[in-house]
Amino acid sequence: MKLKLFYLLLLFNIEKISAQEKLEVFFDYNKYDINMAANQKLVDWVAASKNIEVQKIHGFCDWKGSNHYNDTLSWNRVHSVYDFLKDRNVKIKSDYEIKGFGKDFEQSKIQSENRKVTVVYEIIKEVVPKTKEAIMLEELNATLKTSNVGDIIKLKNIYFYNNSPKLLPKSKPVLYELLCVMNDNPKLKIEIQGHICCQTVLEQYDVSSARARAVWVFLIQNKINRKRITYKGFGTTRPVHQIPEQSEQEEEDNRRVEIMIIEN
Repeated sequence: MKLKLFYLLLLFNIEKISAQEKLEVFFDYNKYDINMAANQKLVDWVAASKNIEVQKIHGFCDWKGSNHYNDTLSWNRVHSVYDFLKDRNVKIKSDYEIKGFGKDFEQSKIQSENRKVTVVYEIIKEVVPKTKEAIMLEELNATLKTSNVGDIIKLKNIYFYNNSPKLLPKSKPVLYELLCVMNDNPKLKIEIQGHICCQTVLEQYDVSSARARAVWVFLIQNKINRKRITYKGFGTTRPVHQIPEQSEQEEEDNRRVEIMIIEN
């Protein structure tokens, strides 16, 4: 259960989601000024609404009066609401639509319901940036998709206690990334390869093999079939940089855990 939750958290990314909503405010007969009731409704809406973006403002009239008069009246109602929203810094889409329908729409039998302005808007949910772990998981998956048998991939951010195969707690994210990748790719078979730095003679205690085995044990304990994974330590026989290293960065590069693709 904890694993599933961790996996979901890694992949969790909230994209920009919009839901179109509608607000209606009503006007007095033959008026385009915002009345007390409409003003209060707009004030309450602005106060309660967060991250909104207005898409459209449409004005309407009842059937009384000429077409020209009602068209003008509906437009005036639209502009009254628009000015109200702008004065309160409500976000309005750059290509917003305003339109006065006059009385040219399907009218309600209740005339007071036709004297209105409709504000169409969207509630925008903020984009939550992807976590570092989620990005790393995507990168590892992407690398695997383009990898061939025999390719070697370094596992970033695997850390051990000094001269020990015991994993540091901050290594957990990348271990779970590898576990997720193994679960997502059931045909994948790998060899876990351990490497150390600094030593110019053969180590008495095979730390590189023990570290590779620690990763192997983690996968086995999390129900990855042992037929899909092997491990091997190479000591200092395959350094990235010549030993003795010339900097801490070179030591870090040599001290690593990699996976080799056996089957994909």
